[in-house]
Amino acid sequence: MKPLPFPTVAAAGDSITEDNWHELSRHTVARIALGRVGSSLPTRETLRFALAHAQARDAVHTPLDAQTLAATLLAAGHQVIHVHSAASSRAEYLQRPDRGRRLHPVSRTALLAAAGAPCDVLFVIGDGLSSRAVASHAAALIAAICPLLQAQQLSIGPVVIASEARVALGDEIGECLQATLVVMLIGERPGLSSPDSMGIYLTSAPRVGRMDSERNCISNVRPEGLPYPLAAYKLNWLIRAARQQGSGVALKDGSAAEPGWQALQQQLASAG
Repeated sequence: MKPLPFPTVAAAGDSITEDNWHELSRHTVARIALGRVGSSLPTRETLRFALAHAQARDAVHTPLDAQTLAATLLAAGHQVIHVHSAASSRAEYLQRPDRGRRLHPVSRTALLAAAGAPCDVLFVIGDGLSSRAVASHAAALIAAICPLLQAQQLSIGPVVIASEARVALGDEIGECLQATLVVMLIGERPGLSSPDSMGIYLTSAPRVGRMDSERNCISNVRPEGLPYPLAAYKLNWLIRAARQQGSGVALKDGSAAEPGWQALQQQLASAG
């Protein structure tokens, strides 16, 4: 097989040839219309790629500052419980996903001891693959959704912060605290343009052994993706529906067809 040629190195004085789609790049953070110098990428784009890659790696490996997050939630009036999965380190969490799906025995014992009355909705904040995502967006999303849940007269349990957490960890936590519905807020796998994207997973009647097909997911929650008010509206719609028919693949999101969703979109658009 003929070896591939090395990339051409731009000579001094070569100018950047802009891509025809350059104007469209103003409307997205996606890596489009990068331009070229000869047959190479411009230096600015090579540096931007290296920065994005470093930010994605940092998102995965940076520990969640649970104390600061807990302080924010406590100031908002929430009771907070901190638990840890069975993964003893970040390296083990990445290599053994199964251990991120179960509670550490000490945390399980403490959670059972702290269990009070059953609740309608339980929020679990898990670091997942981007601690930056939940550190930036979890408290704001909870602040946006709680008034909507209170309008339905739903009881809200303590907020559980979970370290080295996978999505399914919320099932065991919800089972321990006797929640009707568990809402897992978790850092999604970072992309090169989205190191802080948060996912929301809704599971009814949580218990160990629930399958992914028994959940509903809202993805890319962040100001540059799905803003907090729209994410809260969508989550509130899914919670109402899940209380009637349960969560999972049979539950189809119909929130965008409601007049309230369209009015909220227009309000956000006019605001900025």
